[in-house]
Amino acid sequence: MQNTEHLDGAALAAAAAAFRDALQSHRDFIDRLNVYPVPDGDTGTNMALTAESVVAEIERQGDRELATVAGAMSYGSLMGARGNSGVILSQIMRGLADSTKGLPSVDAEVLAAGLRRAADEAYRAVQNPVEGTILTVARAAADGAAAVGAPRTLARVLEGAREEAGSALARTPDLLPVLRDAGVVDSGGTGYLLLLDALLHVVDGRPLPEAPTVAAKRESEQANVDLPLAPGVADLRYEVMYLLEAPDELIPPFRSVWAGIGDSIVVVGGDGLWNCHIHTDDIGAAIEAALAAGRPRRIRVTDLREEVEEERWVRAAQGTEAAGEGPEEPVRCSVVAVCNGDGIRRIFRSLGVHHVIAGGPSMNPSTAAILKAIEAANSEQVVVLPNNKNIIPVALQAAKKAGKPVRVVPTKGIQEGFAALLEYDPEGDADANSELMSGSALRVVAGEVTRAVRPSRCEVGPIREGDYLGISRERIEVVADGAFAAATGLLGLLVDPARHDIVTIIAGEGSTVADTRRISQWVNETFSGVEAEVHQGGQPLYPYLFSVE
Repeated sequence: MQNTEHLDGAALAAAAAAFRDALQSHRDFIDRLNVYPVPDGDTGTNMALTAESVVAEIERQGDRELATVAGAMSYGSLMGARGNSGVILSQIMRGLADSTKGLPSVDAEVLAAGLRRAADEAYRAVQNPVEGTILTVARAAADGAAAVGAPRTLARVLEGAREEAGSALARTPDLLPVLRDAGVVDSGGTGYLLLLDALLHVVDGRPLPEAPTVAAKRESEQANVDLPLAPGVADLRYEVMYLLEAPDELIPPFRSVWAGIGDSIVVVGGDGLWNCHIHTDDIGAAIEAALAAGRPRRIRVTDLREEVEEERWVRAAQGTEAAGEGPEEPVRCSVVAVCNGDGIRRIFRSLGVHHVIAGGPSMNPSTAAILKAIEAANSEQVVVLPNNKNIIPVALQAAKKAGKPVRVVPTKGIQEGFAALLEYDPEGDADANSELMSGSALRVVAGEVTRAVRPSRCEVGPIREGDYLGISRERIEVVADGAFAAATGLLGLLVDPARHDIVTIIAGEGSTVADTRRISQWVNETFSGVEAEVHQGGQPLYPYLFSVE
C-alpha cells in the first residue's frame, strides 16, 4: 500500500487483518517463548485467537466507517479475549479504538495519543504490573511515538514507536533477570511488536516480518533484534505454579530468589495474595522460596515436555461444549464450569453444574464462549467456576457483559471446583452462593501425583527421571519409584483422621486399575473413619488428583 497520512476505517480494518495474519504466522514461535506454554494457555495462540475475533467482528459489521471498525475492534477483542495475554491485548486494542471516537480518520497525533491510551489501559488491566513484559513494551511504544519530531507523519510516528518498542523488548531480560538467564524476551511484548508492524504495513507498504527460525535467532547479535532466543531456552523442564499468601513487601526478595533458579517468571497479584509461575529445573527450590515469604497453596508442577500430549488431549476435547445442557426446569441460580475430560465433565454434572465449557490448561475459552453459556443458563443468576487461574480474568469480563447477575468463584483447579459445588444451592442467589462456594474451595486440602521426566532435586532428596512425585500445596512431599508409593506417601501427610472424613481420588491418564484399587484400600485400612471415594477423571499429566475433606 502507498504511504498515507490518515487511516480511515478501511485502512484500520486492513491493519487488524494484517495483525491477525502476523500473529498466526508467528504463533508457534511466540508460544515457545510463552510464560505458560502448557498449563495456562499459550501466549501466541491466545493473542492470535483474540485478533481473529476482532477481524471476525469487523467482517460481521460490514461497514468500513471508522467508528464502526473501531467499535468492532473494541467489542471483538473483549469478547474474543483468551487468557491473560488475550485480556491485556484486548485492553490495548480497546485503548486504540477509543482514541478515535468522533473522528473521521486517524492522523499522526491521534495515533500517538491512541498508543498512549493503549498502554495506560494495559497497565490498568493488571492488578500488579510487572516490568519486563508486554506492559513495558507498550509504554515504550507510546514514549517513542511522543518523542518523534517534525514532520510528525504517520509513518514517522510508527517508526519511532516501533524503534522504542523493539529496544524495550530487547531490554526485557535486563528487567527480569530470569529472562536474561534463559536468553529470551517477553512473549507478549513480542506479539505487541507485530501490531506496530501491521500498522506500518498498511501505512507505508512495508512487508510483514516472517517468523524467524531458531537458527536465525541464535545467530543474530543486533541490539534491537526483534526476537532473540539463546540456546537452552527449551531446556528448563518444569513449570511450577502456586498461589502465595505473603506480605507485599516480601515479594521483591521472593522474585530475586526465583530469578536465580528459572525463567518465564510471572508473579501477579497484591494485597497479600499472589499468583506465581516459573519454569525451572529445581522444583524444590521454586517451592521453598515461597515458604520463606509466606504460605504457598494450590501447587501444581507440570512437565513441559508433555506439551504435545497435553495439546493432543485438549484438541480431543474441542467441540465438546454441551449446548443446551441446562436444566429442564428453571432454577434461581445455575452454575457454569470450565473443564476438560469426560470423567471430569460427568463429575461436575453430578454435582449440579448446568453448562460445561470445554477448556482448561492449554485451551482457554473466550469471553464470548463463557458469556454464551451464561446467557443460555435457564436461571435468573449464574455462578461461574473457571477452574484455572488463567481463565479467571476472562470469566470476570464475561460476567461484566452478562445481562443477568453473575458471580465468579475464583477456582484455580478442578479440586477447588468440586469443593465449591458442595455448597451450591440452586435456589439461593448468586451472592450467597459465591460466598459459600468460595469458602468451601479454600478449605479443600489438595494433592497430586505426577511423574518426573528429568533428573532434579528437591527438599526430600534427588529426583531421577521416571520418579513419581507426590505434591501437596506446599511442596514436593514424596519422591518414589511408583505411583502407589507416591500416592500413599503423600496421603499419609495430607490426611488427618481427626479432621477428615473423605479422600476423593480422581484417576487420570497414567493411572492403573490395580494402583487405584490399592490406594483406595490403603486409605480405608490406614485411617479409621476415613472413606476413599474414586472417580475416573481422565486428566492428563497427573495420574492422581486428591481432595481431602
